[in-house]
Amino acid sequence: MGGNGKHRWIFSFYQRSNASSSPKQSKTLPPHEFLCPISGSLMFDPVVIPSGQSFDRISIQVCRDLGFTPTLQDGSTPDFSTIIPNLAIKTTILAWCRDHHAQDPAPPDYSSVEKIVLSKIPEQTSSRLTSGPDIRVSERELLKAVAENPPVLFSHAATEISPSVNSRLLCSTSTSSSSDESVIVTASSPYTPLPLATRPACFSASGSSSSSTEITLSETPNLKSQSSSSLEEQELVLKLKSSDIFEQETGLVLLRKITRTKEEARVSLCSPRLLSALRSLITSRYSVVQTNAIASLVNLSLEKSNKVVIVRSGFVPLLIDALKAGSSEAQEHAAGALFSLALEEENKMAIGVLGALQPLLHALRSESERTQHDSALALYHLSLIQSNRVKLVKLGAVLTLLSMVKSGDSASRVLLVLCNLAACPEGKSAMLDANAVAILVGMLRESELVCKTTRENCVAALFALSHGSMRFKGLAKEARAVEVLREVEERGSERAKDKAKRILQIMRDRKEDGDDEIDWEAALESGGLSRTRYRAGKDDLAANSSDF
Repeated sequence: MGGNGKHRWIFSFYQRSNASSSPKQSKTLPPHEFLCPISGSLMFDPVVIPSGQSFDRISIQVCRDLGFTPTLQDGSTPDFSTIIPNLAIKTTILAWCRDHHAQDPAPPDYSSVEKIVLSKIPEQTSSRLTSGPDIRVSERELLKAVAENPPVLFSHAATEISPSVNSRLLCSTSTSSSSDESVIVTASSPYTPLPLATRPACFSASGSSSSSTEITLSETPNLKSQSSSSLEEQELVLKLKSSDIFEQETGLVLLRKITRTKEEARVSLCSPRLLSALRSLITSRYSVVQTNAIASLVNLSLEKSNKVVIVRSGFVPLLIDALKAGSSEAQEHAAGALFSLALEEENKMAIGVLGALQPLLHALRSESERTQHDSALALYHLSLIQSNRVKLVKLGAVLTLLSMVKSGDSASRVLLVLCNLAACPEGKSAMLDANAVAILVGMLRESELVCKTTRENCVAALFALSHGSMRFKGLAKEARAVEVLREVEERGSERAKDKAKRILQIMRDRKEDGDDEIDWEAALESGGLSRTRYRAGKDDLAANSSDF
């Protein structure tokens, strides 16, 4: 009886402990972006579509099999023609499950997802039957959503700084950048808060492009007399959808002119109908049509409220293709558009997943100064998030960027990206392996040949490398960095002085800890100490002194 009572007590205690722990686990709900917009469940095999949105693969498969395109909560209709595995969000979901003691997402059952999709079809079918003939139901819902949630015009006044601050960003004497507007970027890394331009170099508030045809409003009396933005949009859409190439060119040049100077027009014209018409022209084989289409998109992307809308409308893959194979001017505008879209935090992961990093790296060596400028700043903003940093390291970006620094090609801009890569473990390890310390110290040593901004960015990159690395001190000592950093501390700019002082302090702190009591290089050459133990530090050496 006693034994049975004991077992009953243990069993009841086990039940009580389980019962008390279950509610605790269910309190934390997964973030909304981890859930499939169709099934509503935690994604097992997430994939990303051209708009940058993620879905569970099985949900897309069911929709394809049923020939059905759902309308999402935001009123958009996803394009399932191209899907790419989203390994970044999958890894993040698994990490969240592990941290919150939740079960990993299970493979969804096809029939269960099919029932969910089928339940959505009748509702939308009935809506389609009652809609007007002139506009598709998806467009009607999109326009309704826009009316209910009017876009907000974001004033740029809070981010304006004087032209003198903006001019210090780059050493180049080129006048390709036409905007004095900039913003103090607070990166996820504390090492690179720099004043950066927020408008692409290809944008000009008053200039004209070689491919633009001069058109005045007097040549389009219908548009001049129309005060309603909806009528203006309708007129432009008709021109853009015309089968006549000249009409397309006329509409694009007019759209480009309107959105270049009128901020309010950028918001009102960034509608689903106009974006749909613009999207088809970006793939045009006529160079002038393609160039003006992308230039118009750059102008529309300048408004913060438009940036996510443009990415979700599927423009990123088209911009990537233009950056790869478009004319020189089309490449300039494509790089500018990607830079402008990358300023929005919500777009960074999508642009990286859709494959923009490799073409942007290649564009750094373009013959066009504008393409180089905007590609570098696009990579800077994209590398502010960890997933894109890891992608860049795997693409071999470190060697490419360091070779450009050595050759002096866009060094000040390239160093911005290296500062971000140095802030993550994968990037820091790759940079140390690629002899980045010696290269950066060498740049600082050639002070007469290097401009002020490049020197500041070199010191910032060294500062990022010095944190959390046992290898940095040995490499810095070998490169004779102390004497160079002391010179920077005495004669450099305020920003460079501060970073140099902190690097020297880090090196002194490690010396006081006894790191220099052992000749590490001699120990390595003697073969009595493995490289792993060398990196581990003095304590491991003392513990394994018998190896000598």
